[in-house]
Amino acid sequence: MADTFLLKPVDLTTTDATTIYTVPTTDDTTVPATESTTAIIKSIRVANDSGSADTVTLTVTRGDSAVFAIETVKAVAANTAIEILSQPLVANEGDIIKATAATANRLHVLLSVLEIT
Repeated sequence: MADTFLLKPVDLTTTDATTIYTVPTTDDTTVPATESTTAIIKSIRVANDSGSADTVTLTVTRGDSAVFAIETVKAVAANTAIEILSQPLVANEGDIIKATAATANRLHVLLSVLEIT
C-alpha cells in the first residue's frame, strides 16, 4: 500500500466545467499496472485574482455520469481566497472533480489530495 500526496492546480480560463482531478482506476494492461486507488481530498481552495467578485460551482461525477454538487454558485470576493471543504472528502476510482467559473480568467482552484493505493 502506498500513499501519495498531490497538488492539482487549475486556472479556470473558460466558463465550461473544467476537470480538476480524476481518481485513477485499476488498469492491469499498463506496466506497471495501475492499482486500485482511493483518494482523500484534503482541501479545495479557490482564489480570485481579479478585482471583481465571481462564483464557482464544484461537482463530483461518478462513473455512470451521475453528477453531484459539492458546492453550488459559491461566491468568491475580489482578490480573496476561500476554502471549500470543512472536512476531507473521500473519492473512489473514476470519480471526477470539476469546477465551473461564472466568468473566465478570474479563478484558480488548488486541490490537495492523498491517493491511497
